[in-house]
Amino acid sequence: MKSLYTFLFLLGAVLLLPAQQSTIQLLDRSTNLPIEGATFEYAQQKGLSDAQGAISFLFAEGETLHLSHVTYGSWSLNAKQVQSALREGVILRDELWTNLQPVTIIALRPKSDEKQTLDLDYRDKMAHDAGAILTQTAGIGVIRKSGSYGFDPVLRGFKYDQLNIVINGAQCASAACPNRMDPPASQVAPNMTERIEILKGPHSLRYGSSFGATINVIPVSPRFSEKKDLYGRLSGQYESNGGVLRSEGLLGMSGKRYDAGLFASWSQGNDYKDGDGMTVPADFLRGSFGANLGLKLSNQQLLTLSATRNLARDTDFPALQMDLRTDDTWLFNARHELNIDQEHLQSWSTTAFATLVNHLMDNLLKPLDPRMLNASNDAKTRTYGGRTEGLWKFNTSSLYLGADFRMESAEGVRVREFLLGPNAGKTFYDNAWQSSTISRTGLFGEYQWHRNSLLFVLSGRVELNDARIADAAAEFTTVYPETDATQINPSFSLGGIKNLENDLSLGLWLGRGQRSGSITERYINYFPVGQDPYELLGNPQLHPEVNNQADLTFAFRRSNTSINIDLFASYMQDYISSVIDTTLTPRIPSSPGVRRYVNIGQAFKTGFEVSWSQKLFAGLHHHLSAAYTYGQDLERDEPLPEIPPLDFRYSLSGSYLKDRLHPEATLRHVLMQGRISTEYGETKTPAFTLIDLQVDYQVLGFLNLRAGVQNLLDTAYYEHLNRSVSGMARPIYAPGRNWFVGVTVDFR
Repeated sequence: MKSLYTFLFLLGAVLLLPAQQSTIQLLDRSTNLPIEGATFEYAQQKGLSDAQGAISFLFAEGETLHLSHVTYGSWSLNAKQVQSALREGVILRDELWTNLQPVTIIALRPKSDEKQTLDLDYRDKMAHDAGAILTQTAGIGVIRKSGSYGFDPVLRGFKYDQLNIVINGAQCASAACPNRMDPPASQVAPNMTERIEILKGPHSLRYGSSFGATINVIPVSPRFSEKKDLYGRLSGQYESNGGVLRSEGLLGMSGKRYDAGLFASWSQGNDYKDGDGMTVPADFLRGSFGANLGLKLSNQQLLTLSATRNLARDTDFPALQMDLRTDDTWLFNARHELNIDQEHLQSWSTTAFATLVNHLMDNLLKPLDPRMLNASNDAKTRTYGGRTEGLWKFNTSSLYLGADFRMESAEGVRVREFLLGPNAGKTFYDNAWQSSTISRTGLFGEYQWHRNSLLFVLSGRVELNDARIADAAAEFTTVYPETDATQINPSFSLGGIKNLENDLSLGLWLGRGQRSGSITERYINYFPVGQDPYELLGNPQLHPEVNNQADLTFAFRRSNTSINIDLFASYMQDYISSVIDTTLTPRIPSSPGVRRYVNIGQAFKTGFEVSWSQKLFAGLHHHLSAAYTYGQDLERDEPLPEIPPLDFRYSLSGSYLKDRLHPEATLRHVLMQGRISTEYGETKTPAFTLIDLQVDYQVLGFLNLRAGVQNLLDTAYYEHLNRSVSGMARPIYAPGRNWFVGVTVDFR
């Protein structure tokens, strides 16, 4: 009886005592340093982590812990994870630096421990052109010279070499076709891509000269396993409009120290019907094959090797005088990562790469009547380079230092064989690329300092640009006796972000990016590569163009809501453009004349991107986004060319049957583009509205089915950046109503 009284006394004493608070320490996973200034929300309790990274709260059964930090992003722990963290006393978290600058991330393949939500679109894996994937974001348009292939991205009116497109921060490709039938984005293998980071503005300088933006394609990381494991995936899809067949797959084997895999994709299609029932030439065939090898040389060293073979055959380009006949590309990449884990020096990574492009285009499949001539151009580009970078970490800061090198060369001769007219029987040879070469050697650094709710970033880059011609054409040197040039391009950026109260953050980023002209802008030799049929003549005497840009960012984040606003303004000096030069004579008599690349003294751009995501009731989730850019040529007092109009998008999706069923409806509305450049022959583009529907159903753990319809209303429309069909005023219209069905078998 005495024992019972004692137990009741102690129980009563416990109940009368104030509830005991639980404490967990937040630590950086790499350095074990405390994470100070992280906000948390748990069962109506809020607070900040102290100088030791500690947070304290009253434990509540079944509640989720929400955490947020300017450097480490936002994340949540469910009830079981909270109990585990209480037992261990710590929560480890990796830094998420890149998410803090003006950036958009397209996730294609989440890690194995993440749920397959609508962020994972199985159709993306089968896309034969990464440019099509980039159009998922409202801020990116693409230049289309073909209905189905070679989509060239445009962001905020920046295009071509104003955008730095790289694979894993290093590898790049150069278009061999003077008309960019094979833009760098077309050489990406989407089915082996984990995500695409769109780093806007001249603010991220670690991955190359970032003038308008850097588009960094992150490949899938090696997957190691304690025991030998065989994995694979196979997907297929059919699209009704154009009879498009798509397929992709991979097969791999992993162990404790290795991961070896083979991957492939194949797509082909025919002409499609637009919303008016008109046939658009759109034949294409695209294949990609490759192998990846990841080796854990030790617990601190990782070596990854990859080789990819891309091919394209008999692809229609109705906006151009010639079609793509063959495109054969090899991409080789080797990357070594070393985790040093000393007091300050944490890691060092080095990459070497080579991209070899062979491209043949001709007019032999064009239905010409009468056929005045046969024309072809067999062109090649070679891109070699490497990158090395170290990371140092201190108590409240990090430092990246590195160097990179990139050399690109281009050669190709257009052959014109006249069949009719006064030149019948004659053959002319036009040296389009003049065997030109540009090499870039860069040194870069980025310093990141954080304390409490403030992050400050200072980055800089200096690049030596050397351009030369090995086989100059006589007509080119007549205009430009001096063809070689060496230029030094400094770039820098500084900015910061401040976490405010009420889950708000405010960022300001100021940057100056400088770049020299591309091979096309310097050395193209009387070739129609612009928006109009004028022949373009390069200019080796171009000054580097400069982009002075400011980005102001706002973010509001809670567990069920995320709002992001990015306002930007860009003042450009020595902007590279072109003007009609009546003193020059075109190579082809039917050409209206010659444009010559020049520097424009001043140009201006401004605009915004807005996005809002929110979890609703009954398993629903909606997302709204909009983007707009205003561009003005201050020298000629007219709009800048090739800038898309206001683009508005809204999607409503759901998750049901324990995250196995995902229906989605998407609305897109694009306003009329009335701000056009008459100097470049632009015309106004009408507004349009599109509705897409799709549903994904995970039948089994390894089997996923999907079906849907694109352009449900069968709208006849075309994008502002679409080029006109050669010889006609009618632009390339997009596909009309398109039904699709697909299946994926995924063995993990």
